[in-house]
Amino acid sequence: MSCTMTRPCDVHWLCREAGRFFPRQWQRYREGGGNSGDLVTACGKLLSAHPIPLSGNARPGTGATGRTRPAPWKEGRAPGERFTGPRFRMIFARLCAHYFSHAAWLPDGQQLLRDARRLAGIPGVMIHGRFGVQGPADVPWLLHQAWPGSELHLVGTGHQGGEEMTAHVMAALSHFART
Repeated sequence: MSCTMTRPCDVHWLCREAGRFFPRQWQRYREGGGNSGDLVTACGKLLSAHPIPLSGNARPGTGATGRTRPAPWKEGRAPGERFTGPRFRMIFARLCAHYFSHAAWLPDGQQLLRDARRLAGIPGVMIHGRFGVQGPADVPWLLHQAWPGSELHLVGTGHQGGEEMTAHVMAALSHFART
């Protein structure tokens, strides 16, 4: 699980900075998607021009997101099974590139934070891996601060979660099922 607001600074982090944690994989991703420095645009063009994954270097959906997915302390951990299928990778990568390149059609980078107060009275539980490279923990923290009555659980995992995250998800689901 991960929380993003698709603010320009979030997209910048994911598409220009997060690769600092996985330099070898990041270099391969850049080589597969073009070295323009604007990986969102390069990836969008690449994905719209080719209906199938292009090569091992440009494996859509395992680039900016999937290749940062393994927890830093578990180098080489394989992405989840759903990310191994070429069709899923292509669809996922196209969706991410499309939303990122259009700033999620939000007029400015602060709209979600600014309007989160409107969710007051609507219960919400955010469960986020503290060590998720592609979704830093400050994103759900800021949203939690702006959303009156929300709950936030930062767990000691990465993006893909684990037992601690699952326990919080199950507890939240049980709570909502009772209400």
